[in-house]
Amino acid sequence: MIDRLPRRFFLLGGVAAFLSGCASKFRSYNGPEVTRVRLYKSQRLLVLDGTEGVLRTYPVGLGFAPEGHKQFEGDGRTPEGAYTIDRRNPNSLFHLSVGISYPNEEDIAFAEAQGKSPGGDIFIHGGPRKGIDPMNKRDWTAGCISVTDRQVEDVYAMVRDGTPIEIYA
Repeated sequence: MIDRLPRRFFLLGGVAAFLSGCASKFRSYNGPEVTRVRLYKSQRLLVLDGTEGVLRTYPVGLGFAPEGHKQFEGDGRTPEGAYTIDRRNPNSLFHLSVGISYPNEEDIAFAEAQGKSPGGDIFIHGGPRKGIDPMNKRDWTAGCISVTDRQVEDVYAMVRDGTPIEIYA
């Protein structure tokens, strides 16, 4: 019995280490390069493209006011137009997040002409953390693009900074 005890601890420790590795939010990806991201707001569909075609698609949620192009800080809209993936946040309030280069020069100029701020910090991110109520709606963000936590892990692993993203109405 005493000889089995260290072996049991060793086996249980190995199983625990294996399972904790499976729980990591940081995934690896060794497939084809994502060359472009497309978002179709009206279809609530995010598409990751490679050189040979579509690699993945995901259903999404949008800003709480999903119609129209984001113009001002606090309007609840998701931008439309051509941007790039420009940053990532491993410590996001929303599991993980991948940044979009909104606002661009045109967005800034339009908002300034109206005497307002264009806003910013637009991301593709996971679901809300405990304590953040999405009001049980699909479109609940302040203008970001939401996917499930598992899906944002894929996007975070697959999409590199500098990848173009086209956002269509």
